[in-house]
Amino acid sequence: MDIKEYFARISYRGSYNKPDLPTLSDILQHHIRAVPFENLSIHCGERIELDLEAIYNKIVRKKRGGWCMENNSLLSWALKTLGYDITLLGANVYVPERNAYPEEFNHLLMKVVLDGKSYIVDGGFGIAYQMWQPMELISGTDQPQTPGVFRFLEEGGTWYFEKVKRKQLVLNQDASTSHKVEDEVCRPIYIFTLQPRDIEEFRRCNALLQTAPDSPFTTKSLCSLQTADGVRALVGWKLTEMKFNYRDNMDLVEIRMLADEEIEKTLKEKFNITLDKKFVPVNSKRFLF
Repeated sequence: MDIKEYFARISYRGSYNKPDLPTLSDILQHHIRAVPFENLSIHCGERIELDLEAIYNKIVRKKRGGWCMENNSLLSWALKTLGYDITLLGANVYVPERNAYPEEFNHLLMKVVLDGKSYIVDGGFGIAYQMWQPMELISGTDQPQTPGVFRFLEEGGTWYFEKVKRKQLVLNQDASTSHKVEDEVCRPIYIFTLQPRDIEEFRRCNALLQTAPDSPFTTKSLCSLQTADGVRALVGWKLTEMKFNYRDNMDLVEIRMLADEEIEKTLKEKFNITLDKKFVPVNSKRFLF
């Protein structure tokens, strides 16, 4: 594995001589704009592996994306290579249908310590809840970013991560010409503790998420990518493109349903992904997306 090859994959041409906050933020932003958050392997009959060499080959050399355990494993390797102080953490992702968090962690993120301050870095959540910059680990303080206002709340050693969503102007929703404005809400994203984790501890959830019949990843095919001013996502056959803060603290959302014959071209043109095996789109349940 070669850090320069990884930098070429994410089109990062900045300095990396000093492991500081600006460099960390720059690398994170390049990663999330180049590497999609996606679970397409599950819907191509492939298995998602946690071996770092396999992740590197998939994302860097095959120019694919991955889910949290792949994206953040690769990103943590790159940051460690540059000299950053990295600790892996586990999070429990909020399930809106149940208004609850699962009992076991099912998301990988990382803590980075710089100049005595702790930051949370997560390059593998995707969609509209993806942080664009490292977030200082402090409780109760709004941290505005381009996608919206994020914040942490700490209670009894448990950290709650949430986002204040802007209002949304949704074009052609439900294939109609009407416009709908959704109210701004505060959305829980996940909870986590600061207990250090090892990648081996994620093997169970990595297996369950790609095999369990009620997993959001087996019931939905998903590919999302951050853009210069927003995010785009393909969930099943539904292509959503969002422009953050389009006007008056409002996000602009455009939705289009694709035909089967448009999927391959859309993955290539919108997400720079070419699949080796036949892909079968799925969108059978409403979970996170």
